[in-house]
Amino acid sequence: MSAEPFVIERIYNAPIGKVWEAITNVAKMREWYFNIAHFKPEVGFEFEFTGGDDIKQYRHLCRVTQVVDGSKIAYTWTYDEYGGDSEVTWELFTEGEGTRLKLTHTGLETFPELPSFKRENFVGGWTHITGVSLKEYLEK
Repeated sequence: MSAEPFVIERIYNAPIGKVWEAITNVAKMREWYFNIAHFKPEVGFEFEFTGGDDIKQYRHLCRVTQVVDGSKIAYTWTYDEYGGDSEVTWELFTEGEGTRLKLTHTGLETFPELPSFKRENFVGGWTHITGVSLKEYLEK
């Protein structure tokens, strides 16, 4: 399996402050992301949520590892009862009147070789989350 991180970039017709709120405010996150009970953009904050596919739902265990207020947040992305250690980083950049998001997910190759953890599933998931869910939320 490739050790290359997955990287996707999107440009939104929304100011950077609105995008930051969408990715760090738990009430807003629930509208387009996952049903997360608690979230704080603070290093060391731990959160969890359930998500998956039609076959199985997985408990995700995450811990915030980096915060640059207004422009960058990173957190671990692991699964309860499964090996593997990955990290998701959201970086925001002003792009004219809008905002460019660069999302990087490293460590995908560390997950077990199960169909749900295949790289193409992460590619499909992040492509939908950033290109449909978040885009529609921000631009509605």
